[in-house]
Amino acid sequence: MDFDLTGYTRKHPFFGAVVGRVANRIAKGRFTLDGKEYQLFLNNGPNSLHGGAKGFDKVLWSPEVLPDGVRFFRLSPDGEEGYPGDLKVWVTYTLSGRQLAINYRAQTSKTTPISLTNHAYFNLAGQGSPDVYDHEISIEADSYLPVDDTKIPTGEVAAVQGTGFDLRQPVELGKHLQKFHLDGFDHNFCLQQVQSPRLVARARHPPTGRTMEVHTTQPGIQFYTGNNLDGSLKGKGGITYPKHSAFCLETQNWPDAVNKPHFPNVLLHPGEEYNSTTWLVFNSA
Repeated sequence: MDFDLTGYTRKHPFFGAVVGRVANRIAKGRFTLDGKEYQLFLNNGPNSLHGGAKGFDKVLWSPEVLPDGVRFFRLSPDGEEGYPGDLKVWVTYTLSGRQLAINYRAQTSKTTPISLTNHAYFNLAGQGSPDVYDHEISIEADSYLPVDDTKIPTGEVAAVQGTGFDLRQPVELGKHLQKFHLDGFDHNFCLQQVQSPRLVARARHPPTGRTMEVHTTQPGIQFYTGNNLDGSLKGKGGITYPKHSAFCLETQNWPDAVNKPHFPNVLLHPGEEYNSTTWLVFNSA
């Protein structure tokens, strides 16, 4: 199989990438730590998204092959994309049977916000399938974060009960979007605030019987239905990726947590270790 790096170095919407130093959006690309204001690059309208102009998705990492996987390392230098502190980052992928584990670890020389995720896109019907409308989705969340028109959380933690965001029971995605007149999802769902791993989301493709479960230690998960895919990018086999042709379930801290004191803590201090794991479990009927 030929691997071509240029597909990843050219512009694309974070296909398969590790995202950091802070996943999702920071309002106005600005935050204050210990009385000092930090300004990040604005790469998403008035906000900073997924680490800035050259985030963790756009750099080459150092690989280390393991018996059951691979570990990637990089040093994000102090001031990179405007963030404080030398940040050492290890991301380890291990495969065990039908389970893919992604472990993120980091250590910093200065206090910094950090929230790492993986931005893989999925379509359980297989490569080249035109949409995910026939998928069933469930997310174990009693609340979600409403956003403003630039996709920054308003600060409200809203109950899903009685709304189109109630995905606690499986819904067929296409019918659900129609029923609630939604253009798609691009929202953080608030998970139980526990450090222990738990099942947080499940996707199922009834025609094939394929399922994917997401287990994580993270406090949030961004459910994104590929709303910005527009068919302009070609993937494997020359296939194009139109709107709603894939979904992402990105485990994360809550967006803009660095500016919202009542959101889960997003700061890593010197001497501490950031350590989070997400497991993807695949099955077929």
